Amino acid sequence: MAAIDGLPPLREVIATHGLAAKKALGQNFLLDLNLTAKIARSAGDLSQCDVIEVGPGPGGLTRALLAEGARRVLAVEKDERCLPALAEIAAAYPGRLEVVHGDALKLDITGRLTPPFRIVANLPYNVGTELLTGWLTPPVWPPVWQSLTLMFQKEVAERIVAAPGSKAYGRLALLAQWRADARIVMTLPPEAFSPAPKVHSAVVHLTALPGPRYPADAKVLNRLVAAGFNQRRKMLRASLKGVAPDMEARLVAAGIAPTARAEEVSLEAFCRLARIVAAG
Repeated sequence: MAAIDGLPPLREVIATHGLAAKKALGQNFLLDLNLTAKIARSAGDLSQCDVIEVGPGPGGLTRALLAEGARRVLAVEKDERCLPALAEIAAAYPGRLEVVHGDALKLDITGRLTPPFRIVANLPYNVGTELLTGWLTPPVWPPVWQSLTLMFQKEVAERIVAAPGSKAYGRLALLAQWRADARIVMTLPPEAFSPAPKVHSAVVHLTALPGPRYPADAKVLNRLVAAGFNQRRKMLRASLKGVAPDMEARLVAAGIAPTARAEEVSLEAFCRLARIVAAG
């Protein structure tokens, strides 16, 4: 990659700009440009897309996205120490990289892009789930993004793609799978990062569906899922009793055993229950 873009290796960039990763910012830098290229390719053909990247750090994935042909990259970086390194990348790719200094949780950056666009990021571990939840719950659907290609701790990635009956199955799986196709496309060991985290990581690719997989009111569905999984060891007739009157009868009408626990109930069944509850 360095030979392609003429920029120095990432370890040299980090040393030059004093970019020791900060634990408080959830930073773990991926230094292998072969791996960052693989992540960029897993996002698909980027030549006709703008790309949002959150937390570019020293710019390894940023360089990969540009080298793989992204039409334009908008990189959001909270750590001002990284801005000079990112400016060097922007100079090497004139007109194709815009760097925004700010907190991705607080910025609405979608207006800066030309649809269609995709989101590709090695997310800071401390905000990854919160960012994903926001992207999956916009006011209207389909969303402004086509796909999300995101790195998480492996445990979080497994929660996104989990099936009913597994320990990882919960609110995150239902939220993601209701409106998107989700799959793990690669896993990475701790030693791929600097500093090495204590856990493995995984990249999840989510493709937005044109509409929800099953019809349901989003607020009602979220309330049911939250109540069910907040007390996941309880039977649903107990954990959901505060959501609506006659909940046991509604569960039966939805084809769900009142004695079932939330982790045993499929997305389709939760959506069926949400429709029954919404009907009054």
